[in-house]
Amino acid sequence: MALDAIDRAILTELQQDGRMPNAALADKVGLSPSACSRRLDALEKSGTIRGYHARLSNKALGHQMTAVVHISLSGQFQTTLREFEDAVKRCPNVLVCYLMSGEYDYMLRIAAKDLADYERIHRDWLSNLPHVVKINSSFALRDVIDRPNVGIDPALA
Repeated sequence: MALDAIDRAILTELQQDGRMPNAALADKVGLSPSACSRRLDALEKSGTIRGYHARLSNKALGHQMTAVVHISLSGQFQTTLREFEDAVKRCPNVLVCYLMSGEYDYMLRIAAKDLADYERIHRDWLSNLPHVVKINSSFALRDVIDRPNVGIDPALA
C-alpha cells in the first residue's frame, strides 16, 4: 500500500496517542470523521497498522534488568530454525527475538527482575531451547533510546 501525506499524518498521530478518538484524529489530519475512519480501515486491512497496544514499563512491573542474548544453533536447517522459534515463543521473558546474519543465529532481548531471575531464565528456558550450542549474554546498563516505531518522514510521497 502506497502511503500519501494524510496516511503518514494519521500514523504519526496514532504513534503518539493510539487511544485518540476518531473525531480528534480526523481534526488533526484535516479529514472528516467518516473519511478518517475509512483511511484507518484501509491502513489496518493492508497490515500497515498491525494493532493497538498499551506500552508497559518493564521496570514498573518489576523487571529491572534487560539482557541482550546472542544464540548459536547446531545448524540452520529449516526444521532446526522452526523448532527453536516455536520453543522460544513460549518463554514469557523474551521480548524480542530476531533471526540474524553474522556470527550468531538469533538475538533476543529479555526482561528479568534481577541477576538471580536472569539465571533462572537462562537455566530453565534458554539452556533448554532446542539445538542451542552457544549462549552469549550481555546486560543493558541503562536505556538511551527505546522507540516503539521508526519515525515517519512526512516528505516521502
